[in-house]
Amino acid sequence: MPTDEERIALFIDHENLVIGAREIGRAFDVGPIMDALAERGRVVARRAYADWTLFADDRRSLVQHNCELIDIPQRTGAVRKNAADIKLAVDAMELAYERGFVSTFVIVSGDSDFTPLVAALRGLNRRVIGIGVKGSTSGLLPPACDEFMFYDRLPGVAELTQEPARANGAAKAKSSSRSKSTKAKARPPGTSDDRDLQDLQRTITQTLAGLKQSGAEPVLASTLKRAVLRKDPTFSESDYGFRAFGELLRQLERNGIVALSDGAASGDPAVDFPAAGGRADQAFDLLKKTVLDLQGEEDEVPLSGLKDQLRKRAPGWSEKDLGYAGFLQFVRAAAANGVVVMEWDDDEGDYFLYVPE
Repeated sequence: MPTDEERIALFIDHENLVIGAREIGRAFDVGPIMDALAERGRVVARRAYADWTLFADDRRSLVQHNCELIDIPQRTGAVRKNAADIKLAVDAMELAYERGFVSTFVIVSGDSDFTPLVAALRGLNRRVIGIGVKGSTSGLLPPACDEFMFYDRLPGVAELTQEPARANGAAKAKSSSRSKSTKAKARPPGTSDDRDLQDLQRTITQTLAGLKQSGAEPVLASTLKRAVLRKDPTFSESDYGFRAFGELLRQLERNGIVALSDGAASGDPAVDFPAAGGRADQAFDLLKKTVLDLQGEEDEVPLSGLKDQLRKRAPGWSEKDLGYAGFLQFVRAAAANGVVVMEWDDDEGDYFLYVPE
């Protein structure tokens, strides 16, 4: 049996997920979750927690996928409020101590109450993946995880089949215990909530620059993706229309953002910035022309306000597209390449630039 594959333990806060799915008009199906995990490793434990008298229709699907159903009978008052959450957390920690071979824990819930559990599991050197419905997931939970997937974005999840519905009485009881501030109405694809590819390009280039500065040479695609996920555990290339991270990188290569070369393993290319020419030279040329236009009789241009002048000539321009952490770093690179001369003025408290003759 392979020893390098992930061993996964799955814990489902069933009531939380079903409520979130209902709020956006979707019926819950555990199948897409199982498919997503099968791509990541071998699932060795599967447990779902709920009062199953309230979710009888869901039991068949869970049993078909070999989930152990942990029954938490309904009670009134505060005793019942967090019973399933507490039982799930205790079982997860118990499993972490008893079965050292389990490398990854998957917590299916959008409830911020599980943030301490995630922190404890990561403290035991376990990888933690969270899964929740986007519109009802607390903003505190995704950043705590190594990776976070939104259920409604998983491949295989059915399209909207009904109008968003309010939960039943039992579901309302638990829903009302959650902070209203952590919930937001789900937005359909194509709205302003969708991520912008340009922002993604900047994230990729900044992350690549950081890895190169730390001495990670060559930077492999797999290393780059892990670093991006550490910055944003909700990242998924499928949100941008790409089937795989390599496909995304090839598109960025065509855009002149990165350069790919053969890595140590097939399918895991090395990623770098393009060699001289291309977008970097275009950016330096834009800077040079802008400084020439502005230097006038003074023969020098202050650094302050210069970025705004570049954007007037090239709307949307940003040094972050080229992997620079800030505008000053970009200008220093241009000066190092002889594009401009950059000098500090103590009296003005600013850098001044001019184009050498």
